[in-house]
Formats: sequence, C-alpha cells, structure tokens
Amino acid sequence: MTFDREQLKTWGRRIAIGVAGVIVAGSLIIYFLWSDRPQLAEVDWQPYPQYESHANAVTATWLGVTTLLFDDGETQILIDGFFSRPSIADILFATRIQSSAAEINLVLDEYRVRRLAAIIPVHSHFDHAMDIGAIANRSSASIIGSESTANIARGSGVPEDQIVIAEPGSVYEFGAFTVQLIQSSHAPLGWGGSIPFAGSIDEPLKLPAPVSAWREGRSFSIVISHPQGTTLVQGSAGFLPGSLDNVVADVVMFSTFGLENFGREYTEQYWQSLVTSTGATRALPLHFEDYTQPFGSIELSPRVIDDFPDIAAWLEQIRNTWDKDTRLHLPVFGEQLVLYPPPDPDA
Repeated sequence: MTFDREQLKTWGRRIAIGVAGVIVAGSLIIYFLWSDRPQLAEVDWQPYPQYESHANAVTATWLGVTTLLFDDGETQILIDGFFSRPSIADILFATRIQSSAAEINLVLDEYRVRRLAAIIPVHSHFDHAMDIGAIANRSSASIIGSESTANIARGSGVPEDQIVIAEPGSVYEFGAFTVQLIQSSHAPLGWGGSIPFAGSIDEPLKLPAPVSAWREGRSFSIVISHPQGTTLVQGSAGFLPGSLDNVVADVVMFSTFGLENFGREYTEQYWQSLVTSTGATRALPLHFEDYTQPFGSIELSPRVIDDFPDIAAWLEQIRNTWDKDTRLHLPVFGEQLVLYPPPDPDA
C-alpha cells in the first residue's frame, strides 16, 4: 500500500490537529483542577480565645506552613524558617532557588524578631528549613536539628558555634522556655507510601539549589514548655505510635497536609497520638494552605491535592468521639495569639 505526498500531508495535518487538541484539552483539565480550590470560610471554627495579654505572656505567631514564632517578651524561639516561597513552576521544573534576602529582612522587621534564641526546624525539607541559615546569619540564634539541618546552616556560612546537632529526646533551655525534640515520622506523602525527598543532606548545602536538595533528615515532634503552659508542634502528618505517651500539653499545633489521602482511620490514629494522649484542650491545624503562594497569601490547596474542609469535618467528628472538651481553632496568619490564660492571682 502506497501513499502519495498529498495523502501524507493530510494525515500529518490530522495528527497535528489531534495532538494539539489533546494538549489543549489536557491544559484545560489541569487549569480547572488547579483552580478548583475550597475556601477557608467553609471551616466554621471559633477563633482562638482572646486571653488578656500580661507580663511575660507566651504568644505564638503563625507565619505560614509550620513556621511559628514563640515569644514570652524576653525570649523568642522560631520553629522552622520558610519565608522565601518558590513557585509551583520552580518545584516542577527543578529550578535552582535561593533565599530572598529582601523577604527575610522584611519579615524579621515586621514581626520584631529581635530576641531570637533558637531556630528549630521540624525536619529539613525546603518548606520548613529553606531560610534557616539566612535567618541565623541575621541573629545570634542557635540552629538545632539533625545533621541534615546542620548542613543547611553550614551551606549558608552559619558559624559552627551556632549549630547544635540534636539527638531524639534532647532537651534545651532558652530563658524560661524548655524545648524537647522527640523522634517522629514524616507523613507518607510519596508514591506507594514513601517519603518525598527522603534521606539526608551529607555535605553543606550551597544555594542556589533545587528543592530536591533539601532532604528530610530526621523528623521531630517539638515540645515547647514554659511555666505558663506547654505546646506540642507536629510539623508533618506522620507519627510514631507511643512516642508522645509521656507528653502532657495544653495546646497542639499539627500539620494536616495529606490526611485526606491517608484516610479517616489514619486521621483518627493521628489525632489520638497527638491530642488524646497529651490531654490538650486546644488544637490548631497547620500546613493546610498552598505553600507555593507568596508569603502571607493564605490560599487553600486545590481539592485534587488536599481538600482541607473535608479534613476539618473529619477532625470535628474525631474530636467529638474522643475529646469533647478539646476546642479546634484556625490560626490566623501573622496574628499574635496569647497561648495560655493569665495566671490566677489567688493561686
């Protein structure tokens, strides 16, 4: 069977039109899925109690994902450090990225980060530890974490005497704060229940680098205690059964990213491990927004990735089953929360 030139041209045009149609249709589907986002207003939870501020009140300010600034008026502790925000294109195309000096300077000034004693990433992925070196270089704060975290700091030229390699169970004191790092597990977000960007950072991480260069290292649950109360921070929706059995907390702040994919039963076990076991009476979700948006823009992830209102409904049901006295609250970006009630003067 033979084809003349005109037939070949006709078939070529048809194939080209078909391929173009597939590309256009695929692009429209991707655009629709990426644009289909729930709204935070769909989660109707009461705001965190407006406890009266007082001398040495312990506050926490949520700065997106699981970056939290704790402050008692004398000492500040930063959990994570993620102010520079790579775009979705940077992540998908493995663009070499680096910290934004302008963004970091603006954030440190706006939120009065001037008494920083420690920077403690929950693990060493970019959305938790990308900016820790740049922040440490603008302060005298210690960076505390795994060897991978230490190599992020070293790559940014942080002096070795500001770097502390923590072993699970390590306890540190900063002013009136006591901080304990407890071995934990990263959420199984990767293919087949794997951990994305697993492994360790084995040499100083020089920037710029692709997001894949920030390997997990070790994951920690972080317990931040103060004479006024205790808060547990869980930066990834993974857990080790029994690891928090000896922890008592007033407040739990916990990542919810990925819970919908893990299922209702997993979410219930996760809640019991963090909230039921610690006796916490306040629980605040973290890491529920699209972290590829600019710093300060709190927009929920597309439903196809993570439907936070559905997760919130599960959490309400689970709370009502196991811990009816625990209150669920949404954090407000940049709002300084007084974590604990004022001391009773008659106590």
